[in-house]
Amino acid sequence: MHSIRNFFCGQWSSSVRLDNKTVIITGANTGIGKETVRDLAKRGARVIMACRDLEKAEAARKELMEDSGNQNIVANKLDLSDTKSIRAFAELINKEEKQVNILINNAGIMMCPYSKTADGFEMQFGVNHLGHFLLTYLLLDLLKKSAPSRIINVASVAHTWGSIHLDDINSEKGYSPRRAYGQSKLANILCTRSLAKRLQGSGVTVYSLHPGVVQSELFRNLSKPVQIAVKVFSPFTKTTIQGAQTTIYCAVEPKLDNESGGYYSDCAAALCSREALDDEMAQKLWELSCQMLGITWD
Repeated sequence: MHSIRNFFCGQWSSSVRLDNKTVIITGANTGIGKETVRDLAKRGARVIMACRDLEKAEAARKELMEDSGNQNIVANKLDLSDTKSIRAFAELINKEEKQVNILINNAGIMMCPYSKTADGFEMQFGVNHLGHFLLTYLLLDLLKKSAPSRIINVASVAHTWGSIHLDDINSEKGYSPRRAYGQSKLANILCTRSLAKRLQGSGVTVYSLHPGVVQSELFRNLSKPVQIAVKVFSPFTKTTIQGAQTTIYCAVEPKLDNESGGYYSDCAAALCSREALDDEMAQKLWELSCQMLGITWD
């Protein structure tokens, strides 16, 4: 196991402790989100699991408390496809928590059939990008107050599959599950870079990452032939533990204290597409996202 993890993740491992730190992880009851909770809880953090399905979250929470020996894990309801739910969750956190040191925007949906969120956004763009964009906005004051703090956006190499279609952001003129997923992940990287610029000097740093191709529930919407192909290639895919390593790296690696806005893969800085480096597009996307959510974020 260790040699494989090293193969994927360089020689990275870390004894950093997170005692007296509070972490929020979205989509924390399965896959790499769950493995991220497990790791950070073992480091002593208070972990808030933000999950759509509280029943599943509760089962995962019990298992994770037992495994990590950390009783300070809580589960709260967060449905990223509904801005009312996002606002209710953020209100609870802002009222109940003295600090949030690490926000990990991990939840995501991948290549689903066409549908819309409660607010009428295309589902993948709505959940993967806009939901986390709003959540970050609503928690930002607390993150600033808790500085030094970090925001981590789980993106994907799939950002190379799409472009930002400003004139058809909700894919109403034509829908390709793959392109819409790519667009949502490209949005994650563009907004990570924009946010890093806006937060210079605040003590809050921001990172985006590609976790690797992970065997997880994200594949549930793929067609049978594609699922078979995924199985054929499974020796080259990562387990959820390996898939969580770059998220954990971005959350705890001390060297990243002075870095912000970057994109990481296999526990190291990585190259992203040319489109992901387009500052003009990043600014337009930022403005459109604020407009769609009805927020003013200077």
